[in-house]
Amino acid sequence: MLRGHPRPGERVLVEAAAGGVGTLLVQLAKAAGASVVAAAGGPAKTDVARRLGADETVDYREPGWSKEVAPVDVVFDGVGGGVAREAFGLVAEAGRMVSFGLASGEWASVPEDDAVQRGVALVRAGASQEEMRGFTRDVLADAARGKVRPVIGQRFPLRDAARAHAAIEARATVGKTLLEVR
Repeated sequence: MLRGHPRPGERVLVEAAAGGVGTLLVQLAKAAGASVVAAAGGPAKTDVARRLGADETVDYREPGWSKEVAPVDVVFDGVGGGVAREAFGLVAEAGRMVSFGLASGEWASVPEDDAVQRGVALVRAGASQEEMRGFTRDVLADAARGKVRPVIGQRFPLRDAARAHAAIEARATVGKTLLEVR
């Protein structure tokens, strides 16, 4: 979240907005005072993001989805591939694009020259162990204060771990997927 640093009044696009990280980013960007555009795959997933506070939602599985979205200041890219490249086209001059995941199986592959020409900062998320511990402490404190709430979308018994992984790979999940040990 810090690497994209949404500010009050900015427009933020969160890809994979119904996923484990995306659901938290929607909430954190709203708490920072940003207007949030949630991009997710299908009506059920866009509904999840809307319930978490997204101001606008868009189904990135629909052709030309980006034409429905006005320019944004920040993109949190958790999908990569074609979705990310289309989202890059939405980033306003001097905006930021933070790539942290590749649910599509590939990074965004946005040409550095294109970003430089538009003054867009491309950030590949990465943090030290110490920074990750700090981020974890912060988000847990936010959850304890009720500022964010984790979304647990589905639970599987440990013996069904392969089925859980298959559901994640098929992008048929929302929020976090838990394996239960009894």
